[in-house]
Amino acid sequence: MSSPAPQLHDPGRQPIALHDRAMDNLRYIRETMERSGSFTHVSGAGGVAMGAVALIASGFAVTASSEVVWLAVWFEAAAVSLAIAVYSLARKSRSNGAGLLTGPGRRFTWNVIPPLAAGAVLTFVLLRVGAMDLLPGTWLLLYGTSVVTGGSYSVRSVPLMGAAFMFAGALALITPAAWGDAWMATGFGGLHIVFGVVIWRKHGG
Repeated sequence: MSSPAPQLHDPGRQPIALHDRAMDNLRYIRETMERSGSFTHVSGAGGVAMGAVALIASGFAVTASSEVVWLAVWFEAAAVSLAIAVYSLARKSRSNGAGLLTGPGRRFTWNVIPPLAAGAVLTFVLLRVGAMDLLPGTWLLLYGTSVVTGGSYSVRSVPLMGAAFMFAGALALITPAAWGDAWMATGFGGLHIVFGVVIWRKHGG
């Protein structure tokens, strides 16, 4: 006695609607493009650490015995902060299985560098003409510019932080020179900490 022929269609199974399948595919494509087009590895924890360094430096800078000592304090703080930034970015990138200098990370990096390079050149020029009182505003303004340009490839909090730095820099340039260290503490210290906490909580570290 022959066995019954297998059924090609199981009436108990509901076919997957073509519309639902298409929506799933579109959702996957959209999420993949967002991950590949946005650099989400800016470290909030690194930002908090950089802010703490700036607050400590501002305490030493405000009591500096000379302009040379003042410059040395902020140059050392900048070097430590740069090391923290590179380490925290690389660490977060590795933890997410991505390279710091690939895809969005590369675009982020190349957009951050030019304003910082301009800031280095202007620092030399302002020191040469004896306009040290313009350094705090210039540093804040150009650092903010670098964060805005790099942040165009990152989460929304990053360009917003850059805009806040630019605003602080503009105020530092139009207010009395004696307020320079206070603006440095507010910007490089306070803004880094506030936005670092936001990024830390919303974007995984």
